[in-house]
Amino acid sequence: MEKCLVTENIQYSYNHGYVFRFPDILCEKGEQLLITGQSGCGKTTLLHLIAGLLHPDNGSIYVRNKDITQLKNKDLDRHRGREIGIVFQSPHFIKSLTAEENLMMPAYLNKLTVDKVYLDNLLETLDITHCRNSKTNEMSQGELQRLSITRAVINKPSLILADEPTSSLDDKNCREAVLLLRSQSEKLQAGLIIVTHDKRLIPDFSQIIHLES
Repeated sequence: MEKCLVTENIQYSYNHGYVFRFPDILCEKGEQLLITGQSGCGKTTLLHLIAGLLHPDNGSIYVRNKDITQLKNKDLDRHRGREIGIVFQSPHFIKSLTAEENLMMPAYLNKLTVDKVYLDNLLETLDITHCRNSKTNEMSQGELQRLSITRAVINKPSLILADEPTSSLDDKNCREAVLLLRSQSEKLQAGLIIVTHDKRLIPDFSQIIHLES
């Protein structure tokens, strides 16, 4: 089966302080993985390393068979834009743009063409069609989270990464966000990796890695 992500011997330290040593990860096409642990164990650091937002002190990170630790900035940005979708813990949108314009921005920056039919279907599936012309400061927390998921999958990535996607959501929206992430992973046959300390997600995943502090 095609491998979306392979990590080997990843280590990272902040300013030569405590060294995080992470377990090796193998995530195949369509596979869904939960990474848990308490604050300070390096969950977000690991996610940022996989996304290419941080560079490891040691080890390799293969995304779609390409070691992103060996890519220069421009090539890394291009590979990330095409292969990785990210849902950040807090939604980051440009307030002066509408929801749809925010969705189009990643494709524009990566010189990709947005499939308008696919976008329409995404907005309908995630129940935010009514928000497409709204400014993000006019949207609810649940709507913003669904918009974040839409942005993460709009380029049809091979790997979806989510950083604490349910931390600020009540039980209903938490359940909805997890189902949406999993359903999009299945539709795209993309690997899905969620890092969280939210124990509500554990029953939904059979593959779990627990990081120790």
